[in-house]
Amino acid sequence: MAKFEDRVVQNVRGKFYVDWSCIYCGLCDETAPTVFREHKERGWAYVFHQPETPEELERVREAVEGCPTESIGTDGDEQDWSRPPKTYDPVSVQRKPWWRFW
Repeated sequence: MAKFEDRVVQNVRGKFYVDWSCIYCGLCDETAPTVFREHKERGWAYVFHQPETPEELERVREAVEGCPTESIGTDGDEQDWSRPPKTYDPVSVQRKPWWRFW
């Protein structure tokens, strides 16, 4: 389950966000390309545009349900975005091996 305090800094404010546990499998930006993008230097996805249409919202919900690492948060609209995310520390991040999901 995604944690708001672990969200990646590239996310735009809003209901949806991606946290550090993302392994960038590509599912989210294939499912909702108008909402998610890959951060190539870090190897994770992020929300660059919050969904505005019913179609975008439906696609984001599909991405949330399909995310193998449960890295997409849905409670961003209930959080304080002025609070900065934790600093990314690759040693403390426990990434799940990708092969466990396929």
